Amino acid sequence: MSPEALNSFFAILIGFALAGALTSGFQAFVQRPPGFGLLAQEAAPKAFAAVPFLVFAAPFIIMRNTVRGRTIEGRRVEFVALATIIAGFWSMMSGTFVLMLLETSGLIA
Repeated sequence: MSPEALNSFFAILIGFALAGALTSGFQAFVQRPPGFGLLAQEAAPKAFAAVPFLVFAAPFIIMRNTVRGRTIEGRRVEFVALATIIAGFWSMMSGTFVLMLLETSGLIA
């Protein structure tokens, strides 16, 4: 496996781990699962504050909604595959950001 592929794989793993941790923390704190409905709140400061959270929690939310849609609504497999690709790419981008942030701060080499 090439170093670039390994780096991308670790970025995907870190992105999904961060998304899961943020989502679990939110659910433990607020007692309800997060969703994209956080952007539709009446108070504009709350909706604006939800944007950074959703940027990093989105891969988990997308996959949770996709799996639930497949089991409950019987969505097509093509839709599930497309949503998985989108969540994976999003996870890779957020994981890459976290890795770059850790490298910049000197926590990893």
